[in-house]
Amino acid sequence: MPLETLQSAVSKVKWRVLPLFVVMFIVNYIDRVNISFIKEQLHTDLGLNDEAFGFGAGLFFIGYAVFEVPSNLILQRIGARRWLAIIALLWGAVAACMAFVTTAHEFYGLRFLLGAAEAGFFPGVIYYLTRWLPSADRGKAIAIFLSGSAIASVISGPLSGYLLQFQPYGLKGWQFMIFAEGAFSVVLAIFTWRWLDSLPEEARWLQDGERQALTSALEAEAEAANRSYRPSVWSLLCDLQIILFCVVYFAIQLTIYAATFWLPTIIRSMGKMTDMQVGCLNSLPWLISIAGMYFAAAGAARYKNQQAWVAVALLIAGLGMFLATTGGPIIAFVAICFAALGFKSASSLFWPIPQGYLDPRIAAAVIALINSIGNLGGFVAPYAFGWLKAHTGSIQGGLYGLALTSLVAAALVFRARTRA
Repeated sequence: MPLETLQSAVSKVKWRVLPLFVVMFIVNYIDRVNISFIKEQLHTDLGLNDEAFGFGAGLFFIGYAVFEVPSNLILQRIGARRWLAIIALLWGAVAACMAFVTTAHEFYGLRFLLGAAEAGFFPGVIYYLTRWLPSADRGKAIAIFLSGSAIASVISGPLSGYLLQFQPYGLKGWQFMIFAEGAFSVVLAIFTWRWLDSLPEEARWLQDGERQALTSALEAEAEAANRSYRPSVWSLLCDLQIILFCVVYFAIQLTIYAATFWLPTIIRSMGKMTDMQVGCLNSLPWLISIAGMYFAAAGAARYKNQQAWVAVALLIAGLGMFLATTGGPIIAFVAICFAALGFKSASSLFWPIPQGYLDPRIAAAVIALINSIGNLGGFVAPYAFGWLKAHTGSIQGGLYGLALTSLVAAALVFRARTRA
């Protein structure tokens, strides 16, 4: 098969599906974290204290962890196209229903269900890309897809702040914001159903030669993969290097989700501000973090030593979190902007280490395991901060904990190997 024909097919696939997947990831992430902007409203209208808010925010990740495997099983049974559309419909509907909660238990239940609904999205996209792109092109495609998280972190604040200004049809501002962002996911689900094809053989937008070249390349890879070794979960859990990877990534995610769910609260304590001002200020650390990620990636590519780069990033995160305890809310905000240079860069710099260590035959399974365990930091961080705020009146202890955790992870990462 001509290489040019295959490359043409791959290019068309990328332009067809990647923009949609990036938009879906942005919407997915916003529906996950938008409650961080309405903490005060939930306290006023539902009576949620800080501990209850943190617990509810974290329950998302319990639902995510519990339903990730069942969602993957359904995905393989009914296909990625249908399952991705159904998932978007489900998480959009659950997110929109959050606008009408009246009790803490309703809030808890919907946060858990939202995590359960979103659990299949990330593996669903990865599975879809394996059915449409050869392995040589898949890595860059996944990197583009993951950029949706960074984009969402930047735009979620201004978007949520803008929507909070409206109170149509008797809804309060926070209800309208939650409902509108959830409803958009439902609309996106309908578009996804109509836009995606299940397999390359069904793609009318590919020429006959392109379909044949792409199908042949993918079938050859699938045949080779079927002959590959597939490890058991227990064998993965007994590998000390894999355990180390999970611990380091868990520490990184702790800091990211603590900042995600509690930064708007810190910003509000800086002084009287509108929701729009809070949203715009919330974007600043994430904008800074994107610049940090770019320069860190460029530096790591030029000066080899991935563990050292991750360690430096974690030290910056730890120092920033410690400095956030040394003054008032304004100093805390500036310090977290500095810390963001570290914790987001650490997240992106981390992945080449396990990828370099792992046998390609088991890389996908192990990366999924590391991601699942790391995401549990999304439960621990917001709940711990909420508990501390409710029982001590301050999140300072949590900031100390994040600083210490980052320092420990920085030391541990030097024990990680990039070659088995």
